[in-house]
Amino acid sequence: MNTVFLVLVLSAFLTAAWKQLAADAVEATPMDALSAAMVDSAGGAVELAIGLVGVMALFLGLMKIAEEGGLLTILARVIRPLMVRLFPDVPAEHPAMGAMILNLSANLLGLGNAATPFGIRAMQELDKLNPVKGTATDAMVLFLAINTSSITLLPTGVIALRAAAGSADPAGILPTTLFATVCSTIVAIIAALTYRRFFPVESSSGTTIENRAHHTVDAAVELPAADSGYPAWVSWCVLGGFLALIPLTILYGQIISPWILPGLMLAFLLFGVARRVRIYEAFVEGAKEGFQVALKIIPYLVAILVAVGMFRASGALGWLVSGLGGITGTFGLPAEALPMALLRPLSGSGAYGVMASIVNDPAIGPDSYTGYLVSTLQGSTETTFYVLAVYFGAVQVRRIRHALAAGLSADVAGVIAAVAAVSFLYG
Repeated sequence: MNTVFLVLVLSAFLTAAWKQLAADAVEATPMDALSAAMVDSAGGAVELAIGLVGVMALFLGLMKIAEEGGLLTILARVIRPLMVRLFPDVPAEHPAMGAMILNLSANLLGLGNAATPFGIRAMQELDKLNPVKGTATDAMVLFLAINTSSITLLPTGVIALRAAAGSADPAGILPTTLFATVCSTIVAIIAALTYRRFFPVESSSGTTIENRAHHTVDAAVELPAADSGYPAWVSWCVLGGFLALIPLTILYGQIISPWILPGLMLAFLLFGVARRVRIYEAFVEGAKEGFQVALKIIPYLVAILVAVGMFRASGALGWLVSGLGGITGTFGLPAEALPMALLRPLSGSGAYGVMASIVNDPAIGPDSYTGYLVSTLQGSTETTFYVLAVYFGAVQVRRIRHALAAGLSADVAGVIAAVAAVSFLYG
């Protein structure tokens, strides 16, 4: 992250300096714009973190109910055949397994607000298995890579925006988003497993150590007794149930999406009651943890969002778009959509703004090729730098190893797959 932070700020400064010196300082003041972007981005980062406090408190409160009721262990056992192969360094019954599954399930349904608290909790649990504090383990990197590319069945926010823009088929992006996220997730897994050999874990003394988290389980973590999990047919039935959601989301996505968050909260509470959990006390206890975590990540958000804000305000992003637009247009990525593809890993709000302006533009509209493409890009790629800052910031990981490379590889795969899918269906 040190290199990323420096490159963004240095690129922004040099671009603004060049424009300032080349233009009439009275009429054009790029440095003033850069200064304003720094201050605005810093304030926006704090506002974003404060807004995240409530969401974190809500969903970590619900997760505490699930944890005390044993839901995380149940989920870990159900998905055990897949998860133990992807994360061999994490004990099969460790709480991190259940937290990761809840995060991936939330992403599957397009619930970014719920996915972030679950993902932070998973990172906290994975950090308890970390032999070198401050350095990302293989399991952390793989989880983050999958999280930045997670398979999405129901991109609820994008569907709502398309409907508000007057789309005749707001849910038309469901098959393209699903295809793009499946491709990006596969690439994320391959990239994380491939790149790790080039980024070994080093101890504080500088010696390379083997990254096997289960050899160094924190003594404070009490693990349930290991067992063989549920029979394989149970896991296959659950997988079949998820696959059955695909045609349902395509046919009834607009009807289902408003019910998801209220239904999720009620389901957690009823599960806690059925398991005889004191749901109010458990919720409050989890909410306290969520409040503390949300405040802890403010410095990390300020750093990355200020750097990104400077990069945009300086015009460096505009120069990049103008230089690549003519090339990418020949491959199905028009110049109008290119800012969306480049901005999405850097700024979620910026990418959302680009998408909103395109689908609401009468000359383009939500049901044009470009409208479908930017909508698919919004639902199938992630704000990688934000996820890195939030997830690793929550556990004070400073050496991210190959996490950024794996996440950006997934982003590139998502863009290519989105172009292919939209070209095939709507080109």
